[in-house]
Amino acid sequence: MITKNIPPTMTRILKPEIELEQALAGQIYNALEGDVVRFVLKNAQSSTDDDYWRSRMEGHCMKVDKNLLGDFYNLCHEVKHRLNFQEDVDFYVTGDSSINAFSIAAEDDQHPHIVNVNSELFNLMSEDELKFVVGHELGHLINQDTALRRLIHFVYPPQSTQIPLTLQYKIHLHDNLAELVADRYGYIACGNLEACVTAFFKMASGLDLEKMHVSIDDLLADNSKHLEYFLKGGGMSHYDHPVNPIRVQAINLFANARNQDELDKGMDELIQVLLKVGNNPMDQPMSIFVATAGIIAANVDGNVTKEEYEHIIGTLSGSMIFPKNFLDSVLKEDVDALFQESVKTILSINPNLKSNMMEYIIGIILADREIGEKEVNFIYGIGKSLGLSVQEISILFAGMVQRSFNPSLDAIS
Repeated sequence: MITKNIPPTMTRILKPEIELEQALAGQIYNALEGDVVRFVLKNAQSSTDDDYWRSRMEGHCMKVDKNLLGDFYNLCHEVKHRLNFQEDVDFYVTGDSSINAFSIAAEDDQHPHIVNVNSELFNLMSEDELKFVVGHELGHLINQDTALRRLIHFVYPPQSTQIPLTLQYKIHLHDNLAELVADRYGYIACGNLEACVTAFFKMASGLDLEKMHVSIDDLLADNSKHLEYFLKGGGMSHYDHPVNPIRVQAINLFANARNQDELDKGMDELIQVLLKVGNNPMDQPMSIFVATAGIIAANVDGNVTKEEYEHIIGTLSGSMIFPKNFLDSVLKEDVDALFQESVKTILSINPNLKSNMMEYIIGIILADREIGEKEVNFIYGIGKSLGLSVQEISILFAGMVQRSFNPSLDAIS
C-alpha cells in the first residue's frame, strides 16, 4: 500500500534509527579504537581529507547560495529545518551525468559539512524527489555514517590493507542498514512516499518515468516480484547499498507501520536478506557442522579451552556475520543430533569433503596445544564414522600435526 503526501510529523512516532545498525556502528567503532584514533589524529593535525574535499568542491563545483540557485538553496534549507539538523552544511552542485549525490562530514566543528548533488538529478527529479535525495544525504550526517567510514579508511586504507573477514561482513551489513536509515530521513524530509519510490527507480534506471508513462502501481507491482525473489533466498545484497526491492519495501514499511513493533517485525524479514554472506546450499549444513563438531571435539577431554572456542568462532566467521550468536543458538539444541544430520547432508551433496571435515576436527583437538589419549581415540572414531580408513585418518592427522601443532610452554618448561 502506498500512502501519498504524509505529513512528516506523522513519522516522528517511529524511530528513524535501526537498532542493529546502531549496535554494529558501536562495535565497529570500538573494534577500531575510535576514541583513541580520533584523539591521536586531532592532535597530530595531519589529516588532509577535509582540505581535499573543500578544495575540490570550491574549485570545481557550484556552491548553492541565495544568489546562485536560490530555489534549490531554499529547498535544501527547508529539508534541513524539517530534519531539525542544526549543524552548518554547505550544499554544492557538480556538473556530472551520473545519477548520484553524496555527503562528507566535517572533521571538526570549525567547518561545515558538505552535501553534493550531481546536475543530472535536476533533469530527472521532481521537487519532492530532490527533497528525498537531500534528506537522505543529511540523514547520513545525522547518523554519523561518513565519520565512521573515515575511521575505517584510516585504519584500513583502501587498496593497501585487508580488513579481517568478520569485520568486513559487519561493515557491509552496517553500510546497508545505514542506507535504510538515511532513506527514512529522506522520507521525513519530503513526506511523500510516492516520490521516494519513484526516486529509487529513477536512480536505478536513469529514465524519466513520467515521459515513459510508467505508473507508480506498475513500479510497485514490479518491485513485489523482485522482492519475492530475494525473500525466497534467490539472491543477496552484494553492494554497500541494499538492492532496490528491499529499499522500496523498507521505506513503505516505515511510512505505513502503525507502531514500532509492526515496523520492526516487517523489517526483520528484510534484514534476513542482508544478513546473507553466501548463496551456496552447503552454507547452512556446513556452519552447523563447524559448530557442532567443534563443540563435541572440544569437550572430549572435558575442558573447552579459550583456544578451542576461538578456533570454532574463527572458522564460523568465514561464513556468517554473528558467529558467537550462531554458536550460542546451536548450544541450546541437541548438538549430537544436529552434528549427525549436518554430516549426512554434507556428504550427500559432496562426499569428497570428508578429508576437509576431518582436518577441521583435528584442528580443534590441536588448538589447545595438547593431545590426550581420549582425543586420539576420538579422532579415529570420528574418522571411521565418516568412512575413512585408519591409514587415511593417520595421513590427515600426521599432516595437521606437522603443519599446525605447537607444544604448549607447560609441556616443555
